[in-house]
Amino acid sequence: MENDHSGKEPYIDTVPVKRRLGFFSGVSIIVGSIIGSGIFVSPKGVLVNSGSVGLCLIIWFVCGLISALGAVIYAELGLLIPRSGGDFNYLLNVFGTFPAFMFAWCQFLIMPSSSAVLSLTLAEYFSKVIFDDCGPNNMILKLFACAVIISTGIINCISVKLSARTHILFTVLKVAGLLMIIIGGLIKILKGEFGSMSSGFEGSSTNPTSIAMAIYSGMFTYGGWHNLNHVLEELDNPKRNLPLCVITSITLVTVIYSLVNISYFSVLPKDEFLSSWAVAVTWAKYEISSAVVVIPIIVACSSYGTLTIAFFISSRLSFAAARAGLFPEILSYLNVNSNVPVPSTILIVMLSVVMTIPADIGMIINVISFIFWIFLGVNMVAFMVLRYKMKDVKTSIKVPLILPFILLLICIFLVVAPFLEPVRTEFWYALGYLVLGVVLYIPFVLFHFRLPGIDGVTKFCQSLMIVAPATKPDEIS
Repeated sequence: MENDHSGKEPYIDTVPVKRRLGFFSGVSIIVGSIIGSGIFVSPKGVLVNSGSVGLCLIIWFVCGLISALGAVIYAELGLLIPRSGGDFNYLLNVFGTFPAFMFAWCQFLIMPSSSAVLSLTLAEYFSKVIFDDCGPNNMILKLFACAVIISTGIINCISVKLSARTHILFTVLKVAGLLMIIIGGLIKILKGEFGSMSSGFEGSSTNPTSIAMAIYSGMFTYGGWHNLNHVLEELDNPKRNLPLCVITSITLVTVIYSLVNISYFSVLPKDEFLSSWAVAVTWAKYEISSAVVVIPIIVACSSYGTLTIAFFISSRLSFAAARAGLFPEILSYLNVNSNVPVPSTILIVMLSVVMTIPADIGMIINVISFIFWIFLGVNMVAFMVLRYKMKDVKTSIKVPLILPFILLLICIFLVVAPFLEPVRTEFWYALGYLVLGVVLYIPFVLFHFRLPGIDGVTKFCQSLMIVAPATKPDEIS
């Protein structure tokens, strides 16, 4: 098959997308995507908004159930439409180009912002190991964060296998760190010391907006449960591995998160929990003083592993959007040697470097979560439509239709709740992202406007990066 894009002469035949991710790689992608720095650094957003330890623990468990519910539905979605790109392809197949473009556009801007915050968190924690209490200045932290971003980008550009091995290594390290915290808390409880858990439901919030914000914080920490769908064309035996990876990962993370928070509360007083800049470090000071130096290293490793996965996933999303003709064509090209979407990866890395500017992480969480719940709700409708259209298609997992309906109601509540009171600034920012996407969609997608000289840029990048168009999805075995 020859490259017939834009009438240009081909450099090489189309490059196939190879299936090189197995069960353990799949689990490491989901677990590694979910467990970042949040559970170590400051899970206090759930406690602040819930008001009590008891309600806080319930919300953590509920967030796990919501994630499990969504993950099982997405497993069936992935089997109905077995293509890389996840949500993008589901929206494209059911509703057409506009919602698919809007989803990709929002992720295209937000994921680099999250990566920038993650790299700055890593730099901050790692600096506490190699510098004194005064720490480095802000410029050094930014430069270190940029170096981290670039290094993870290089790993993802070299090969899928190297990236997968990096995922697995850092997933093992971060889970080991959390197990250390869990064991310390269980020892405390076995001694009959329950810390702030004895306060129970004292001070619980009944405000729907506050509860929604608590779920936003919890679900942000659970974020990533659907990421395996974005690389489905690279997963070996998806009919078996996708459901198995999803069930294994979500169960593991929900148990770990619940036990880690119980450990935090069994050791730390409520006020200390709320005032801590990094809950895991404060916990170590109380429980295992010798681990105070170890915890920042574990957090840095956790952030690095999650950052590597973030670039792996986000590059596949822009790749899928470009392959569908909604993003610049060059982003859909694969390196002829490594089969990696190098142009997409480099662009995401560049945007992340640009966005390494300190920001209010609470605002970022709310913006990302708000947009996430909008598109998750739309995808639940897409799932129900697909189930009707493809009712004769047999899959290894079949979800009762009541489950996506329940998740749709949850999404509606979480999108509407922030507007029940005076609207916070970040939600206007989120709406601004959506409006800007509409403005760009009209000329570039609806009317197919092409920038002058874009073919020359594509040809130059193709030669520079040694890339070629990818094999079409229906040609992937």
